[in-house]
Amino acid sequence: MEKMVADLAAFIKGAPTAFHAVEQISSILRKDGFEELEEGEKWYLEPGKGYYVTRNGSSIIAFKVGEELSDYSFHVTASHSDSPAFKLKENAEIEIKKKYTVLNTEGYGGMICSSWFDRPLSVAGRAIVKTDKGMVTKLVNLDRDLLMIPNLAIHLDRTVNDGHEYNKQKDMLPVFAGGAKGQGAVKRLVAEELRVPEKSIYGMDLFLYNRMAPSVWGCDNEFFSCPQLDDLQCAYGSLMGFLSGNSKRNVNVYTCFDNEEVGSGTKQGAGSTFLFDILWRINRALGKDEEDFYCAVADSFMLSCDNAHAVHPNYKEKTDETNCVYMNEGIVVKSHAGQKYTSDALSIAVFKAVCEKAGVPVQLYANRSDAVGGSTLGNIAMSQVSMNAVDIGLPQLAMHSAYETCGVKDTKYLIRASKVFYSSHLEKRNEHLEISVFCGCR
Repeated sequence: MEKMVADLAAFIKGAPTAFHAVEQISSILRKDGFEELEEGEKWYLEPGKGYYVTRNGSSIIAFKVGEELSDYSFHVTASHSDSPAFKLKENAEIEIKKKYTVLNTEGYGGMICSSWFDRPLSVAGRAIVKTDKGMVTKLVNLDRDLLMIPNLAIHLDRTVNDGHEYNKQKDMLPVFAGGAKGQGAVKRLVAEELRVPEKSIYGMDLFLYNRMAPSVWGCDNEFFSCPQLDDLQCAYGSLMGFLSGNSKRNVNVYTCFDNEEVGSGTKQGAGSTFLFDILWRINRALGKDEEDFYCAVADSFMLSCDNAHAVHPNYKEKTDETNCVYMNEGIVVKSHAGQKYTSDALSIAVFKAVCEKAGVPVQLYANRSDAVGGSTLGNIAMSQVSMNAVDIGLPQLAMHSAYETCGVKDTKYLIRASKVFYSSHLEKRNEHLEISVFCGCR
């Protein structure tokens, strides 16, 4: 257990942005023998081999081709690489009476603003650099305590503990320097970090990130806290299950999309054609026709993996009375009558069968009927390619805080369940959609 938590912590620490998360995932896949494919090139696939494709450097789809695909289907997990943060605007530097320089930012996703105050921050993302051979993308991480968003002292705001509405343009700008730095100061730091001339940097996507180290805590060391658990915990857990699972009769597919926190409606989001494009091209590269593709999709299944809200000990009334979940007590299956989640009786039953084979506990979650919950990847992805799907996640506290909390046992549960999922073959028996699970764990 200690090694698994340490590995998760190292993965998240190395992924301050979606770009870094995808590079981390790519590196893990390459070490496991996966071959990178380009969307702009022709594909030649071989049974028994693994491949991966990235889009925008911030989304990734990996797949393993089974060896007995006469009657195959796709087994898919979906997670997301992005987390709520603050993105640097162009011309970010703002001088304050020549005594400070702050950075002009805008919110990305729905963060808990108060959690970003009074903690060490830095900047990471990507830079587009012009070279003799054309434009290249370089990852950036100014790996030092560089920024802080200081709170206003209580003496100057006596109502601060009575509730506060934060203005992202005024209250959330990080202090960068104790003097006037002028425009281009951040770009100069990026150029120094990358060891390239400033003038060669033609574009940058840079985000603030929290530099607080991950921690294991609690009376029995039962809790784990760090930034970006939502959703890198699921991205990591489903990846480990993907790598360890195997089925000769499937094409196993691992997806990690960007931009879930802002609606998924980008070229690299779950609402894009990315998943459909890859599945269609896999089918064609294996020498199969359109009819084969639609038969395969009809028998396919997706686990939409995005974290869930555990009961908060100080706000028990915020969760449903009979469909609430706790950390360290199993994987969460999420349901919603208004279809915010894609789970239904059939997909829940299939996932329960998978977890039963994996020896993993399952918890059921629903929002209070008088409260609006969030949405996730499942139904959005299904708008492009339709298959049976279930929304699952791992229980956590302080979702969308700059420092979130989960249970130390739960990542292992997801690894075990996704391994069995990827080692299984699902078949429709008849028009009533009876599905049997055949486990071929190795």
